[in-house]
Amino acid sequence: MTPAELADRVAHAVLSVPGVHDLHGGVLGEVATYLPGRRVTGVRLRDGDTQVHLVLTWGAPVSATTDEVRTRVAAIVPGTVHVAVEDVAAPGETVDTP
Repeated sequence: MTPAELADRVAHAVLSVPGVHDLHGGVLGEVATYLPGRRVTGVRLRDGDTQVHLVLTWGAPVSATTDEVRTRVAAIVPGTVHVAVEDVAAPGETVDTP
């Protein structure tokens, strides 16, 4: 699997978890997998180490949601999976899609 396919697969898995509102790029947008011509924001892949940064849906149980994210990502990538909650979406906020 190419790095692009892996990053996209991780992002898709994370966004399918109930309680995950969106991926988050970190304070300065530095959390990403950089690919030719694009990047996957909120997912950082390194050898043996994957970081996922999230925006949770308002009212989502933090521990259960992050545990589910970690479980789903660990099924895709080898090594350690780190999950960080960066923000919580306001009640009723929707994800902007291009």
